[in-house]
Amino acid sequence: MLIVGAKGFAKEVLEVLHQLNQLENIVFYDDVNTDTPTLLYGQFPILKSISEAENYFKTTDNQFTIGIGNPVLRKKLCDKFIAIGGVFSSTISPRASIGNFGNTIGNGSNVMTGTVITNDVIINKGVLINLNCTVGHDCIVGEFVELSPGVHVSGNCIIGHYSVLGTNATVLPKVTIGKNVIVGAGSVVTKDLPDNCVAVGIPAKVIKELPQLEF
Repeated sequence: MLIVGAKGFAKEVLEVLHQLNQLENIVFYDDVNTDTPTLLYGQFPILKSISEAENYFKTTDNQFTIGIGNPVLRKKLCDKFIAIGGVFSSTISPRASIGNFGNTIGNGSNVMTGTVITNDVIINKGVLINLNCTVGHDCIVGEFVELSPGVHVSGNCIIGHYSVLGTNATVLPKVTIGKNVIVGAGSVVTKDLPDNCVAVGIPAKVIKELPQLEF
């Protein structure tokens, strides 16, 4: 498994792979930061170029996951590494509680420790569900959505592609959040939110419009 990124969230993804006892052939990828060591924790190689990553896919393991949070960046990195032969793969903590009926988790999702997903939940490609989140029944979570630590999504909700819910945000039942929406930390979303906006507060109110994503 290649973990894209070598700081911050990438280290948490490593912990999930440790929980799964899947540390063989783990490498990281970081072509941005100049202060990263050759080996992370003195054990895991950090690749520095796309040619090294391509060679790793060809000779060792073609699976990769993304250890970076930003939804737009996750989307771009997903496309970049698929283009050189990578297979977008999920990391799901065994310490998450996932219901046994009607659930779908898309490729490349990161489901972290303490997450609770009930039943009839659709998690689309590339979603990041961080520590101690809950997602209730009959929810749909769009592609590359980021749920920050402690987010609670009630039943029958829809979260649009590329949206970010800040730490400890709560979404009440039967609410739809549009595409490319940022919900501020600690906010409570009580009614539908349109695409391309920032919403904060209790109850959450739109305070800013965002440019439409060019995807």
